[in-house]
Amino acid sequence: MSLNNTPTGERIHIGFFGCRNVGKSSVVNAVTNQDLSVVSSIKGTTTDPVKKAMELLPLGPVVIIDTPGIDDEGVLGEKRVEKTKNILRSCDIAILVTVADRDLNLIEKELISIFKNRDIPYIIVKNKMDLIKQNVLVKDNIIYTSAIELKGIEELKNTIGKLTKKEEKEIRFIADMIKPKDIVVLVTPIDSSAPKGRMIMPQQLAIRDIIDTNAISVVTKETELEDTLKSLKKKPSLVVTDSQVFEMVSEIVPKDIPLTSFSILMARYKGFLKTAIEGVRKINNLKDGDKILISEGCTHHRQCEDIGTVKIPNWLKKYTNLELKFDWSSGNSYPNNLEDYSLIIHCGGCMLNSKEMIYRMNEAKNKGVPFTNYGIVIAYMKKILERSIEIIPEI
Repeated sequence: MSLNNTPTGERIHIGFFGCRNVGKSSVVNAVTNQDLSVVSSIKGTTTDPVKKAMELLPLGPVVIIDTPGIDDEGVLGEKRVEKTKNILRSCDIAILVTVADRDLNLIEKELISIFKNRDIPYIIVKNKMDLIKQNVLVKDNIIYTSAIELKGIEELKNTIGKLTKKEEKEIRFIADMIKPKDIVVLVTPIDSSAPKGRMIMPQQLAIRDIIDTNAISVVTKETELEDTLKSLKKKPSLVVTDSQVFEMVSEIVPKDIPLTSFSILMARYKGFLKTAIEGVRKINNLKDGDKILISEGCTHHRQCEDIGTVKIPNWLKKYTNLELKFDWSSGNSYPNNLEDYSLIIHCGGCMLNSKEMIYRMNEAKNKGVPFTNYGIVIAYMKKILERSIEIIPEI
């Protein structure tokens, strides 16, 4: 996978925050070396978060995020501020942009407190350094910049690069479960909802891990799985399937061959597998009228047999024999009223970074709401959960 094709969920997220009219967007444009954000002397020009995927050495692939002013006012202003605070959920690094000719104000100090409370590494940038005739670019761990004259921008980029390096994940997607020469069969249905001409991210991660391990990847559809297994001279070390065909695949794959799903591996990779397994068992405690939130990290056109809006609700009703109520959220939207729900079922989160997924999990846990994901719910209802997690080392 090339750096330019690195999915958003796998990139380091760097957010630029600050009050209106401090030159925040100008600094972002200088760092990205392009007109990413509209720049104006009028307060509140940036009205929505603006994102740009790029490469920033030595960090590698990143997402740069320009946010609305944290001091915005009025009804619309409050909504913009809320969007800005939501960006903090996924930030790996925060840049506080202020102006060089004054001390930090109360709002900026509150932002720094949020950075510290959420354990987000941060940098303070004092822009418009020409206002104080400042010549030193780095002083007392503060970067002085002039976005217009491009002063201090390289120093800022170098500091961002040194602030944190994205460490190799202790848990790989699949590499730590297999060894060289192993055969891994990946079952990837191709239906009307499958993205045309490409593989979804969990499938890409699996293939790359298999190749990096010097193992052998065999990719097939569920309809060809039985013939595929018969054609192999060597027994597969693992079969990984799309959750939607979990039951069918489980019946085909012999019991002595380990079986799991992309969704379960993604929950492990993102860091919420144990919580998801605990959460799914709460299905048996549901009652008539309970509300369930089904949340997805991406936005896409809903198909008539969509897994989140159609299949899982129908399977749940059939499994529980209850009258259940459902709400849905997608993309960056995640409700504040989680306490209204008896269960939260999330997608695998492949389009969200680990920080955002852990935030969503913790918000649910803090409000006492069970939290699980698509693949684990399906495996549980189809009575194949125990088999599907036997291969997971830490479970």
